Amino acid sequence: MIENGTEKAYFAGGCFWGVEYWLRRFDSVLSVQSGYMGGTLENPSYGEVSTGTTGHAETVEVVFYPKRLSYRDLAKRFFEIHDPTVLNRQGPDTGEQYRSVIFYTTKEQKHTIEELIGILRDRGYKVVTKVVPAGNFYPAEDYHQDYYEKSGGTPYCHTPVRRFSEE
Repeated sequence: MIENGTEKAYFAGGCFWGVEYWLRRFDSVLSVQSGYMGGTLENPSYGEVSTGTTGHAETVEVVFYPKRLSYRDLAKRFFEIHDPTVLNRQGPDTGEQYRSVIFYTTKEQKHTIEELIGILRDRGYKVVTKVVPAGNFYPAEDYHQDYYEKSGGTPYCHTPVRRFSEE
């Protein structure tokens, strides 16, 4: 859904710190916020989500300008900054809260994601990324926001890997 010239996208691919770090690098991204989505517990805390029993995944909410950055390019980047073939894990982080999932907000987003997954599968990738409708997004605690910018570190379990060539 586009509001005030912006669109929202929701991606979960392991620790939200790394996903936030890499998606924030696009010039046409207005904001990236770490949080939780996909579970049943309202207003979950990091401690609760970390138990792996809430159904939530560590998720980032991306607000971007679709006239300058297509959802397709944003989703392609997501598939290139995490391993979409690993179930419930990224790097050393293990559990359902670290699963690969894209929460779509429109039919167009869903179609784009399914098309990209089809391209990856045609290239031999055994993609496990789930594609589900977006639900309530719960922002994570303040200390999780802009984590790498605040700490001066870099992602430990998200390394970009080129999976798409020019189509």
